[in-house]
This record gives sequence, C-alpha cells and structure tokens, in this order.
Amino acid sequence: MTSSHSPVPASDPACDPATTPPAAAPLAGRDVVIVGGGSGIGLEVARRAVAAGARVVLGGRNEDKLAAAAQSLGDRAGWGAVDTTDKESLARFFDGIERIDHLFTPAASYRVGPMLELSDGDAESPFVSKFWGQYHAVKYAAPRLTENASVVLMSGAASVRPPAAAPAYVACNAAIEGLGRGLAVELAPVRVNVVSPGTVDGNLWAQRPAEVREASFAQYGRDSLLHRPGTEREIAEAVLFLFTNTFMTGSVLYPDGGYALR
Repeated sequence: MTSSHSPVPASDPACDPATTPPAAAPLAGRDVVIVGGGSGIGLEVARRAVAAGARVVLGGRNEDKLAAAAQSLGDRAGWGAVDTTDKESLARFFDGIERIDHLFTPAASYRVGPMLELSDGDAESPFVSKFWGQYHAVKYAAPRLTENASVVLMSGAASVRPPAAAPAYVACNAAIEGLGRGLAVELAPVRVNVVSPGTVDGNLWAQRPAEVREASFAQYGRDSLLHRPGTEREIAEAVLFLFTNTFMTGSVLYPDGGYALR
C-alpha cells in the first residue's frame, strides 16, 4: 500500500503464483485487498489469507486499528486509510496498489430501523455506505484486477428474510446481491460473488449493548435451523471458498445456519 504508514507487502519468491501449483496452494503468492480489514470478518479473512501464503492490504478509516491489525499479521501485510463513502479517497487507495487477485469489501457504517421512525438520512445510509461504497470500491479496483481475479461483496441474509422492520436495509442487501450478478457479467472472466451471512457473534455485535445483543442472538437462535448465531471464522471460511473456487461466479452464498434456506 502506498500509504506513508505502510508499504506494499514485498513479494515472496517462495510464494510466486507462477511457480506454485494453484490446486496445491491457491492463495500462495496472491495479492488480497480487504476494504474493511481492520477488524471483524475482514480481519479474520486476512489472517487466513496470510496463513495460506497470500499478501494482504487492509483498508479502512481507523488508522490505529489498521496499523495494529497489519502488524499482527506480519511482513506480508500492509494497510492504507480509505473512506468508502468518498470516491477521491477510494481512488487514492487503489492508486497505491499494483495488482489485485482477490478483493473483499465488508466495510460499511449505517443505521437501520422502521421506515416510519428513521430520518431520511438514516434510511439512506445503508445504500450510501454499504451499496455505493462497494460499487465504487470495485469500480476503482477494476483496473488492478488480474485476469483470474475474484471479488467478494458483502450482503446479509436479511435480503431474503427480514428479521424486523428495516425495509431500506433489507432492500440494500437485496440490491448488493443484484449488483454481484451484474458485475459478474460485466467483469468476466473476473469472478464476482456475494457472501450473505446471518447474525454473527463477533466484533460488530460486541459493540452493541448487551441486552440488545442477547435478545437478537436469542431470536436468531429461534429462527435458524442451527439455533445459534455464526462466528467470524465460519464467515471467513465462506469468503475464502469464494476466493479459491474457480467455477463460482455470479452467485450468492448464505452462511447463515439455515436462516434464509437458500
């Protein structure tokens, strides 16, 4: 990454994709960019990618968090500050990256709630951050995507089974799944897929009040076949599957414990 805080991770000759059999080590020597990689599912994907021999660049808004995350991953990790709601920020971020083999875009910040209670600004926030943020991230990343690259967008199982009154949020997730199909057509042979998890017991929910978190987890347990929320590890495994399965494109994967039944 060209950030003054952290350079692009150096290439490792031992993990050269030109000499490493893809079937044996599909991520070895690959360049992975995660916009929203400083914590949560994004960071868990980064950990697993590095462990599999990839180089990673983490993007996000919190520089301290990004620096700490990259340091924890070792010398094959770099980072750069980026705000997905700011197209100039996205352009600068991707200008500092030479090539991308895999792109994951979980970064988003928004409000949810009933149409009759939210302000228009709050209702629009999932689209501003989660939909258009990912749309523009892929747009600015596109010139750096290798011929056999993959992109994984982040949606949510609320797209097909709303858990509560939050129509704009539900519509946003459904729109992202449509965006994935549209981008798969436009960018082929680059593969574009969407991961659409259910409720996940991880960094995001840890920041919410305990009573809200416990009530939501209990409800999700009642509504899903496995009777529990997922883990960041389980969602990260789904993302890495979409990175490495070279016959998957234009698809939506629901790691949701049998919530959406898709």
